[in-house]
Amino acid sequence: MAKRQSTVWVCQSCGAQSPKWSGQCPECGAWTSLVEERVSDAPPASAHRYATASAAGVARLYADVSVQSQARLSTGIGEFDRVLGGGLVPGSLVLLGGEPGIGKSTLLLQAAALMARTAGPVLYSSGEESEHQIKSRGERLSVGDAPLYLLAETCLERILEEVDRVRPALVVVDSIQTVFSLKFQSAPGNIGQVREAATQLLFMAKGRNIPTLLVGHVTKDGSLAGPKALEHVVDAVLYFEGERHHAHRVVRAVKNRFGAVNELGVFEMTAGGLRPVPNPSQLFLAERPVNAPGSAVLCTVEGSRPILVEVQALVSTSSYGTARRMASGIDQQRLSLLLAVLEKRAGLHLGGDDVFVNVAGGLTVDEPASDLGVLAAIASSVRNRPIAATTAMFGEVGLAGEVRGTAQAPLRVREAAQLGFRRLVLPDANLDGSDQAPAAGACELVGVRSVQEALEHLLA
Repeated sequence: MAKRQSTVWVCQSCGAQSPKWSGQCPECGAWTSLVEERVSDAPPASAHRYATASAAGVARLYADVSVQSQARLSTGIGEFDRVLGGGLVPGSLVLLGGEPGIGKSTLLLQAAALMARTAGPVLYSSGEESEHQIKSRGERLSVGDAPLYLLAETCLERILEEVDRVRPALVVVDSIQTVFSLKFQSAPGNIGQVREAATQLLFMAKGRNIPTLLVGHVTKDGSLAGPKALEHVVDAVLYFEGERHHAHRVVRAVKNRFGAVNELGVFEMTAGGLRPVPNPSQLFLAERPVNAPGSAVLCTVEGSRPILVEVQALVSTSSYGTARRMASGIDQQRLSLLLAVLEKRAGLHLGGDDVFVNVAGGLTVDEPASDLGVLAAIASSVRNRPIAATTAMFGEVGLAGEVRGTAQAPLRVREAAQLGFRRLVLPDANLDGSDQAPAAGACELVGVRSVQEALEHLLA
């Protein structure tokens, strides 16, 4: 009996299905996002493969399951290993996203070449570049004679065949949006193709215990393109961030089943590829002006790493009827909230002034502990009084003008003391935990309870 095929309309934003086309997705509200796909009444082959791939056919008691710790595989790049949680876990599926030209392929080619020398053969499959293009980039990166296999292929079945033939220690697919399966008649990048490719690569990684790295495209708003379910399938989601006009790049983990979330790795783009930066604080504070009003040093924590960054603020009289508020590196809505607190609780009138705030170096800071640094930089610019160059700060600010305690205070204190800062303004609630830091004796700790008290210490 012939298998019947039917047609459904699938939203490319959320994956919702509809029996007929409509201009707007009924689930997520996206416009012109429904694309026609053909489906078969027969059960998909992926469902059968998933059932047979399981090592245990019956449920097992929790107490009877033995835990065997597997050694992680080092990529040879310390900063990349940090973001992954200490290295690649065998059988893991990792998704790396970022804007075009930011360095995703460069980083993965470097990691693939280094792992090929230590762990064994590596298969690098690219659907966007030919083998000659990858080789020319590898010559610039000094890849050498590593057992690195290059494959210019977009067919999923062909990639899986090469995995069986080469038996690599690592598989790199660049990118998941270019891979298509012969089971579907839709074009590559379609939501059905992306879902099928990611699922089959997941089964391959888990069933053969091969770590797999996927490259994902991003949309205009910076999120990963394709169905949101793609992020749920993989074990880790990494974002490659950075400004084109800055030499450094940042890899940030937003999901990691085998490590800390929001872990950060910093790289510097050079002519020979990406170079890890072991001390990001020195990089972000290298060009900090001395005794300049509107400049404050903030102690932030990304994952398990403390980083000192410079927050710059410029307050000037508005030439138009409406004052402008512009922020780079911090949330725009958070800036508006902090300005309201500064006017109401500290008595600084900024209603008719333009306020510009920037985190120097292009780093994005989104934790509440950055509030005190932003307020201090704005107040310094308004009063035209510089903050001492050897003073750093951190703390969350509430709507009542209170300075609240923050997490991981000992890490922040230790980092500031190691970089030579002699004074640190922090929430009074963190004093008991912060003075336990080994290097805290070289740095004076000043506890504050309110914004007004903090400004008195910083701008005295």
